[in-house]
Amino acid sequence: MRQPLNPHAKQVGLISDTHGLLRPEALDALRGSELILHAGDVGKPEILDELRKLAPVVAIRGNVDTSPWARQLRETELVETAAASFYLIHNINDLTLSPSAAGIQVVLFGHSHRPTQYEKEGVLYINPGSAGPRRFDLPISLARFGLATKPWSVDFITLKTAD
Repeated sequence: MRQPLNPHAKQVGLISDTHGLLRPEALDALRGSELILHAGDVGKPEILDELRKLAPVVAIRGNVDTSPWARQLRETELVETAAASFYLIHNINDLTLSPSAAGIQVVLFGHSHRPTQYEKEGVLYINPGSAGPRRFDLPISLARFGLATKPWSVDFITLKTAD
């Protein structure tokens, strides 16, 4: 379990699948986050360096994160805040534990590049989509997660880009 630098965060930025591209629009959308969670396929360590200028960052390794620098990233992370526990996994198909049995409130995942939100057995599952290079006709997106009040709010943000 990893304790973030800001366990009392009320505004959490959710991002995934940057694939080495951190758009200025993504940085703008994440401003004001008190914690940023990256669900893998980071692509380059500089992405995390830039995100850390905005807020503390917890990131996991995705299937494209095969370079030596990415060995420092775990394949999964459990992040506890005062309001919720987050389980980060890149590919939801690799999930082998029962989040509800483990007392996890939110599962954050990526990989599919599709913004998704659903609830299962009392656990909220969120894929913020892909904030990196455009893939097929999928939107370029990320999400902001508000923990200040329940029910928690998830705002998906489609980034306006030139491509």
